[in-house]
Amino acid sequence: MAKPKPIVIADLRPVFVAFLLVGTAPVWGRTYSVPATAMQGVAERGHTPLMGQPTSARFAGEVASGDARRVTDWVVTSHDNHDLPFVIIDKARAKVFVFDSDGQLQGATFALLGMAHGDDSVPGIGNRKLSTIRPDERFTPAGRFVASLGRDFEQDLLWVDYGTSVPLHRVVTGAPSDHRRERLATKSALDKRITYGCINVPPVFYDGVIRKAFTGTVGIVYILPEVKAITDVFPITDVGAPLRQTELAD
Repeated sequence: MAKPKPIVIADLRPVFVAFLLVGTAPVWGRTYSVPATAMQGVAERGHTPLMGQPTSARFAGEVASGDARRVTDWVVTSHDNHDLPFVIIDKARAKVFVFDSDGQLQGATFALLGMAHGDDSVPGIGNRKLSTIRPDERFTPAGRFVASLGRDFEQDLLWVDYGTSVPLHRVVTGAPSDHRRERLATKSALDKRITYGCINVPPVFYDGVIRKAFTGTVGIVYILPEVKAITDVFPITDVGAPLRQTELAD
């Protein structure tokens, strides 16, 4: 959760996206927004499904849950990312995967997430002071978000959901008792629930992967649910038995 933010040009990118659309339509209770420039690139290349190529998620040896693979497969095969870079955040495993516009893995890392377990932000939480947000309200929301680089008072970051003040940024020290850097260094997902809702990643990952992927463009961030089913959050229409977070593959 970021502190209250000054209004600067970079912060308004998610708003400007609405003025660059070829169209909008309601998706999963949100406004589906796609920059016209991105759609033009899709049209020019005749971006059709990857016929004759594997449609399974390309995780390059990274361990990923069944749900993370299933959502990534859906993004790649349906082109829901509209030729934009995209990020999969698996809350149950506290892991972040960054892909280029073609679905090739660019990097993966563990991340710190909201302290509370749940998939929906508290209404109006983006306008509240941090000191008023109770531990049981500190959610990292699930869903599909159009994200872009911006700033708060102190640092550059990736705005995932500007309205509820949920960014992705370099890990911050926080209160000494939080032990955030130590938590981030472990492999246990149980250690990762400590933030107000924002996503903390290692500085080297933010600088080398996140900034590289989102410089000069917006992208899509998919945050997987941990309470709801993924089909309640994303319009996945594949058939077969649903995979669960506990089903791992490398």
